[in-house]
Amino acid sequence: MSEPVRVIQYGLGPIGCAVARHVVEREGLSLVGAIDIDPAKVGQDAGQVIGLAQSLGYPVVGRLADALERTSADVVLHTTGSYFCLFAPQIIEILEAGLDVVSTSEELSFPWLAHPDGAAEIDAAARRAHRTVLATGVNPGFLMDALPLTLTAICQRVEHIDVRRVINASTRRRSFQAKIGSGLTVETFHARVHTGRMGHVGLPESIGMAFDTLGKTLAGYESDVEPVVAQHLVVSDHFEVPRGRVIGLKQVARAHTPEGEFMRLTFVAALDAEGEQDTIAITGIPSLSVTLKGTNGDLATVAIVVNAIRRARTAGPGLVTMRDLPVVTWW
Repeated sequence: MSEPVRVIQYGLGPIGCAVARHVVEREGLSLVGAIDIDPAKVGQDAGQVIGLAQSLGYPVVGRLADALERTSADVVLHTTGSYFCLFAPQIIEILEAGLDVVSTSEELSFPWLAHPDGAAEIDAAARRAHRTVLATGVNPGFLMDALPLTLTAICQRVEHIDVRRVINASTRRRSFQAKIGSGLTVETFHARVHTGRMGHVGLPESIGMAFDTLGKTLAGYESDVEPVVAQHLVVSDHFEVPRGRVIGLKQVARAHTPEGEFMRLTFVAALDAEGEQDTIAITGIPSLSVTLKGTNGDLATVAIVVNAIRRARTAGPGLVTMRDLPVVTWW
């Protein structure tokens, strides 16, 4: 029997802890380290911090170097942040330590359009280390890019791709409900949009992956973020939102070739949102419409990160995307 893949979890927010728990329960994987910058977590037993009913016998540490002083590892599961400027040094550090990386950082999923220099730097570091960097998740990483691209395999021609994701945020964790603006005034919501810190991260990356894969020229891109406003009192497990305040957001991204709009992505997440589902519509020959129900974003993200480990481990060195890998499946 082959040795288990030794995994370090880097980032112990809600998703990172859920990923770590799933690693513990998966055959063929061994969680050997846990990293977080939160002083309240550092020094505590890793099992306690990630929510297990058992001790793992080693503490959460604040730096990768501290984890590697205690143990060797094969891969780091990286779940610290969305924005390239914040996570890029962490990715370089992991590569220089000689480890593969599977990350949930949205702006790493297809960074060549928005961050070409940084992407080149990470790719070069990965090649020097003979290691692989992959960013994935449910969105970006699957629903709005990898899955639509896979569906085009049965099309003779593709004229337009339209993906719509609707999430009932009342069933999600508190941090997600806060992230979409629950409880804010409309004025505060718009002010946060203006700073670039309100809205779903990853739509440009999904569009970039699709356009590049299908050989399309990106001639124009626009994205609008609007609040979803409560028409009556809305109560979740974490928020009580009066009429007139924000219960979520609607974001629409449109991407154009020189001939016109080729791709539209619509992301709706709101408390008590109706019609929760994911719909992919491809106009072409033939035209297709696929609807998914039950796509829990947290569960799906945890699953795809862990399921992607074996594909990332056998990929060639460098910065890769989901479209570069063999099909990722449960294993």
